[in-house]
Amino acid sequence: MANILMYATSVCPYCINAERLLTAKGVKEINKIRVDLHPELRLEMMQKTGRRTVPQIYIDEQHIGGFDDLRALDLAGGLDPLLAQ
Repeated sequence: MANILMYATSVCPYCINAERLLTAKGVKEINKIRVDLHPELRLEMMQKTGRRTVPQIYIDEQHIGGFDDLRALDLAGGLDPLLAQ
């Protein structure tokens, strides 16, 4: 199973939806970086991704984007192959 990294906050509905989708796909562990608890990590996230919003999701080393990007990838049939790596 692929390594999942997600920049997130505790109250973000898109973060919750992303976690639900990944869990439904069989992902057992998501490495979450809570930018609400560690604001300096939001700066790191913004430098890495060029985006300010959460979630920002990585599958292995590939930046997927936010929840809408994750869902679009799933609907296009591209998520399962990435998770199977």
